[in-house]
Amino acid sequence: MNPTIVVENVTKSFGKKPVLNEINVTIESGQLYGLIGPSGAGKTTLVKMIVGMEKSDAGSIHVLDKKMPNLAILQEIGYMAQSDALYAELTGEENLKFFASLFKLSKSAQKQRIAYAADLVNLTPDLKKRVSAYSGGMKRRLSLAIALVQDPKLLILDEPTVGIDPELKLSIWNELLRLKNEEGKTIIVTTHVMDEAERCDVVAMVRNGRILASGTPTELKDSYHVGSLDEVFLKAGVNQA
Repeated sequence: MNPTIVVENVTKSFGKKPVLNEINVTIESGQLYGLIGPSGAGKTTLVKMIVGMEKSDAGSIHVLDKKMPNLAILQEIGYMAQSDALYAELTGEENLKFFASLFKLSKSAQKQRIAYAADLVNLTPDLKKRVSAYSGGMKRRLSLAIALVQDPKLLILDEPTVGIDPELKLSIWNELLRLKNEEGKTIIVTTHVMDEAERCDVVAMVRNGRILASGTPTELKDSYHVGSLDEVFLKAGVNQA
């Protein structure tokens, strides 16, 4: 099986500010891959480039064997941005219907997927409310439901659990693990929360536009002789300094 995502020697600057520096990442099909690091490390820029929303200055990105950016591949990608891109004057249900209509789904499949996605994020009772009346946490949940609505092969979630209460956070992570294990979906999650990173198959630690270290959480802790990913991050940062 070919990898789902291959990022080769990708470099990106905004003006004179380098944001990513010779990034190499390979993500296998069915992997839950964590990009971890502080705000401003380059995680969001990298996921936007994988989705095809940003172009690299150098290097290449292939998703499902196609060079990005590629419009056709967007049918296969569920993307949850760090900032919620929602229509505030519409209801939650109308938002879901609008985004579902962008994909090649039959009317009955649309209805099923909207019900599934809304139920997963505990929004079913609030679907008739306008998004302008939603709390920040409800907006995050709706954004996640939209990312899942077309049943994508690849899920890319940028800080998906920020502003979500611990109980729902746990249920979302349980569902991500189910989607990976039972449905074979490839999932990328960016986070700065190390206990979330522990749930990933492979973790890449990003700082100042570089990958400091990558591997399974266990491999990383073993190779740096430490007991937590926080400590790995600190040690890897020192080695790169």
